[in-house]
Amino acid sequence: MGKQSGQNKPTMAEQADRHALYQESVQFPEAEVDFMSKTFQKLRGRKALSMKEDFCGTAYLATEWCKSDPERTAIGVDFDGPTLDWGRKHNLETAGKDVAKRITLIEDDVRIKTDKVDVTCAFNFSYCLFEKRDELINYFKTARESLNDDGLLVLDLFGGTECADVLEEETELEDQNATYIWEHVSFNPINNHMECAIHFEFDDGSRMDEAFTYCWRLWAIPEILELLEEAGYSKSRVYWEEYVESDDEDDDELEGTGEYYETTEVENQESWMIYIVAEK
Repeated sequence: MGKQSGQNKPTMAEQADRHALYQESVQFPEAEVDFMSKTFQKLRGRKALSMKEDFCGTAYLATEWCKSDPERTAIGVDFDGPTLDWGRKHNLETAGKDVAKRITLIEDDVRIKTDKVDVTCAFNFSYCLFEKRDELINYFKTARESLNDDGLLVLDLFGGTECADVLEEETELEDQNATYIWEHVSFNPINNHMECAIHFEFDDGSRMDEAFTYCWRLWAIPEILELLEEAGYSKSRVYWEEYVESDDEDDDELEGTGEYYETTEVENQESWMIYIVAEK
């Protein structure tokens, strides 16, 4: 008997590209480029031209940085060779030769010595994989050495009252016919060790479990600020997202605007994501 039509057809999960899904669901490079550009201009009175993206993965941010200005250059550092290769093919090459030639990708530990830049960044909480204070101070020191004299280190960090909870959050990805699922798998309050995972569920019912997994420490803001000071940074600033009332009359929750302001005192929230900017 012949195969029925559609039999053994690959599922949407089997056909999906996890890196493309990650870029659409997790990364917002245009917003990050905008924040770094505006903050550097305000603090230093000049345009930031060179950037190093630590834990760069597919170098999506490095590519957008160079696309934003023909004078800009970027260095991307990551130890995962296949992920860097994916980024070369899908981000650098598609951006064109003019952009690609201004990006240097390095397959290595982020604590290596590189050329100096105006801005070094570590986003998506990637540096939190350094769970011991000596490891994190060492990273902050080597990041500082990579900066020009007026350079900035820019980090993001998440927290809030629900961050220690085991939970799942879902976001629809209409362009991918999929749902992005962020899961807090476990949390140990004794050492703040946290395990998280990203899954994708598709409209045909198929699922990509543990597309990405993370084991890291949920560092607190004052801990990061103190370690940056110990690492030799002259000043560190916290930038908090501005929230406004929802336009939906039935929704009494506040909505983030995507705009960040420097502050030293706020009310805690169920969930927040901040930027920390450290001056060399």
